[in-house]
Amino acid sequence: MTLLKSFAALAFVLALAAPAHAAMPVQPSLKVTTLDGKTFDLAAQRGKWVIVNFWATWCVPCIKEMPDISHFVATHKNVAAIGLAYDDSELADIKAFVAKHPVVYPIAQVTLDKPPKDFDEPRGLPTTYLIRPDGTVAKPFVGPVTTASLSAAIGQP
Repeated sequence: MTLLKSFAALAFVLALAAPAHAAMPVQPSLKVTTLDGKTFDLAAQRGKWVIVNFWATWCVPCIKEMPDISHFVATHKNVAAIGLAYDDSELADIKAFVAKHPVVYPIAQVTLDKPPKDFDEPRGLPTTYLIRPDGTVAKPFVGPVTTASLSAAIGQP
């Protein structure tokens, strides 16, 4: 067998051995316990736009966008948000971080080894999914969101 055929055979075997990644559902579900002990259920938010924001305490662009998301939620009655601390830090450290960087929306921790099953694993942080009032994904964002980018995606100033 030639070297090229050997590499091709190895690549094929590795592709078969790799875990299959299911496509993100059109209408993802998300049920998490927030830092204050309450339950956030994406399905309960039907009728509103929902910002699902993956971030981490060490992520500078994440920290920069948090006030924009908070302001957007505070000024749009038909918009909710959930911040998902995609971070393996101790829960007490995440709570301390949020105390220093307060927002008007709930925060939950999701660990790297157990990301929410219906959302694609973030390829970079911040990663944000804008969910339509019918529960379908309107737009994914990789990188920071702003009031302007959220307004444009929703079609409201």
